[in-house]
Amino acid sequence: MDNQQDRILDVANVDKSVQVGDGGLDILSGISFTIKAGETVAIVGVSGSGKSTLLSILAGLDRPTRGLVTLCGQPLNNLDEDGRAAVRGQHVGFVFQSFHLLPNLTALENVLLPMEVLGRQNAEETAATLLERVGLSRRLSHYPRQLSGGEQQRVAIARAFVTAPDIVFADEPTGNLDSSTGQSVIDLLFDVNREKRTTLVLVTHDPALADRCGRRLRLDGGRLQEEAPAESPLPEVRNAR
Repeated sequence: MDNQQDRILDVANVDKSVQVGDGGLDILSGISFTIKAGETVAIVGVSGSGKSTLLSILAGLDRPTRGLVTLCGQPLNNLDEDGRAAVRGQHVGFVFQSFHLLPNLTALENVLLPMEVLGRQNAEETAATLLERVGLSRRLSHYPRQLSGGEQQRVAIARAFVTAPDIVFADEPTGNLDSSTGQSVIDLLFDVNREKRTTLVLVTHDPALADRCGRRLRLDGGRLQEEAPAESPLPEVRNAR
């Protein structure tokens, strides 16, 4: 029996269309699936298949044209932008391809920021401990311009997990890194995710990275197919045909 409380994310018949010239362009069509607490899920597909658009909708950064997204028990369609931002602040962490660190803040200040917004206690101690965990204990006072790409992504990982979110969304987290640095960053991302027992949903074009996840959702022409890793049975997926 499926336990409703175990569900982090419910997606029901989501479509996304945009106006192009005199007509419309369908980016996503009939997307439905459920993600449970603690799962690791890769969203894959060719360039332009709608991966990043879907991730933005899942996180409440964008709104679907039709359909319903429920994130951590909150129906995002019923919320305005402030309401969706509040849900993200309480439940969500992000890791972006281009790091999205604030250039005028140090590594410590970048990681502190989400905790300060939420008014969390022991914010500086928590941020410093997490930066130590990602191997940056000697870089707390450095600004992003003084850090390598790999170090900047480590700061971004620390920032994503510092509020103890229920779910972390990662959009091409190794896209701006060389293969060696990218591998070490991915190892770290999965290690911290496992330690924190967080749900992880990532967009990637890298098959090796997708294989690290327990589930793989493939977008093809805006429609969803689920692929099982070779060593795992195919999880149940609901999708409009």
